[in-house]
Amino acid sequence: MKRALLKLTISILIILFLLTLIYIYVIQPIGKTNKINHVPSPTSKPVVMIVIDSIMDEPLQEAIKEGKAPALEFLIKKGDYYPNMVSSFPTMSVTIDSTLLTGTYSNEHKVPALVWYDEQNKQFISYGSARKEIMKLGPKQVFENSLFHLNENHLSQDVQTIHEELNGKSASINTLVYRANQSQQLNVPRILNLLGFLEKGDSIKGPHYFSYGLLSKMNPHNKNTQFWQAFGFNDKFSTQELKFLMEKKSVPTFSLVYFSDNDKVVHKNGTKETKGIEDADKQLQELFNTHPSWEEAIQDNVWIVMGDSGQSDIGEDKEEAFIDLRDLLKEFRIHQISGPIQEHDQIVLGLNERMSFIYLLDQKIKQESIAALLQKDKRINFIAWKNGEMVQVISGDKKNELSFKPGGDFTDSYGQNWTIEGNMNILDLSISEDNKVSYGDFPDGLARLYSSFYSHTGNYLVVDAKPGFEFIGEGSPTHLNGASHGSLYKDDSYFPMVVTGTDLKPNHERMVDLKGWILRILKEDAQQ
Repeated sequence: MKRALLKLTISILIILFLLTLIYIYVIQPIGKTNKINHVPSPTSKPVVMIVIDSIMDEPLQEAIKEGKAPALEFLIKKGDYYPNMVSSFPTMSVTIDSTLLTGTYSNEHKVPALVWYDEQNKQFISYGSARKEIMKLGPKQVFENSLFHLNENHLSQDVQTIHEELNGKSASINTLVYRANQSQQLNVPRILNLLGFLEKGDSIKGPHYFSYGLLSKMNPHNKNTQFWQAFGFNDKFSTQELKFLMEKKSVPTFSLVYFSDNDKVVHKNGTKETKGIEDADKQLQELFNTHPSWEEAIQDNVWIVMGDSGQSDIGEDKEEAFIDLRDLLKEFRIHQISGPIQEHDQIVLGLNERMSFIYLLDQKIKQESIAALLQKDKRINFIAWKNGEMVQVISGDKKNELSFKPGGDFTDSYGQNWTIEGNMNILDLSISEDNKVSYGDFPDGLARLYSSFYSHTGNYLVVDAKPGFEFIGEGSPTHLNGASHGSLYKDDSYFPMVVTGTDLKPNHERMVDLKGWILRILKEDAQQ
C-alpha cells in the first residue's frame, strides 16, 4: 500500500513537473507580486517599448490591410515606421535582448546564443530551447541558467544595461534579460521549492518595476498566471502589468515590455500567419484605452512597438528540411547533452535553429576539414571560422572563400571599416569604386558574424542554413511546415519598428543602435 501510494505521489509530481516544463520553458522561464514603492516622477516623457516577438513587416501590412490591427495602424499613421530594422546575431532571444539593452553585439555583451558551450567551465549551456532538450540537460540546470546565470554571470560586467544606466528607475515586464541594481525578491511557488528549483527568499537584481510571470508580478489582481497561460508568460499578463502602472500613474522613465505569443504562432503556422499580430494589437488597444483617447495615449508617452527578428518558412519534407549535423559529422564522437563532457568527446553542437556553433574539443581536428565536409550539403548557406585575426567564410555553391577583419580600406553603410579579401558574393557584399561596402542578403553581415567569434572562448565554426531549412540534433526544436529563425540571412534578421512621440531617429536602423537612441530621447525630453 505504501509503495502504491509512493508511486502515485511520484506520478502526480512528474505530471505537475512536466506541465510546468511545457508551459514555462518552451516559452520562457517563470513569476511574484511585487509591492510597488513609487519612484520619483520622470522628468522626461516616459518611453514605453513593447517587443512583439517575431513580428514581420509583410504579415503586419496584411493584418492592417484587412482591418485587424487598428492600434498598430494608428501608430504607423501618427509616427515613424521602420520596416527593415536589423537584429543581432544569432537571431535568438537572449542574444537579441542583450544587444537591445546594452547597445553592443555579442563580442562585447558576451551572451553568444540561446544554446552554446562554455569552454572554461566545460558546460553545455541552454536557456530553454525545446522540452526534449531541457529534459536531457536537466530542468533545474536550464532554469538556473535562464533565471540566474544569464543576467548575473553570462552577461558581461563590462557593459551596462539601459536599466543600470537609469539607476533601476525603469520597468522590465517578462523579458529574459533585465539586469539592474535593485534587489527583487521572487515569489517561490511551493512546487518549485519542493523540487529544489528555488529557495524561499531567492532574489535577482532587476529594475524597480519588475515582472516575470508567476515569479514576480506588480498587479495583485493579474490572474493570467495559470499553467494553461504559461504561468504568466503571455501577452495578457504583460498588458495587465503595464496597464496597472498606467492606472496608478506610475509609468517610469523607461519600460520594456515583452509580448511573446506571436512567436509561437509563427513557429507553428509560418510567416504569413497574422493571428498573433491581431491578438497583440488587441492588447495594445487595451493599453491605449487606459487613456481618455488614443491621441492622448501617444501624447503622454513615447511609444516604440517593434519586433526582435524575423523568421524563415521551413519546408514540409523533414528529410529535406532538417539538416542533421550528427549525420554530416558521423565519423566524429559528438557530445551527448544528457551527460557531462567526456574525455573522448570530439565535437559539441550548439544548435540555434537555423544556425549552429560546432565546437572542436579534439585539437587534432582541423576547422578546414569540418568546413569541407559541411560544404557538400547544399542546404547550408555558409560555414565560417576564425583564422588568426581573420574570419574565413566558405559556401557550398560559391567558389573560393571570403576573409575579413575590422579595420582597413573598406567602409560599410554603417561607417565600419574592414579589411576584405576573396569572393564577396559569399556574403552578398557589393563594393563600389570608392571602396564603399553595401549589404544584400546578410544585413550588417560582417559585424554581426564577426561578433560571434569573440562572444566566448573556444575553437568553433559557425554554420548558417539557407531559407527553408533548419539544423536539428539531440532534443533540438523542429518546425516542420512552420517557421524558424537564428540565421544571419535577411528573412531572419529584419524586423519592423514604429515610433511616436519623438522626432529623434536612431543613428542606424539596427537593434544595436537603439540603446543610445533611447537614452538620447530621455535626455532631450528632460531638457525641454
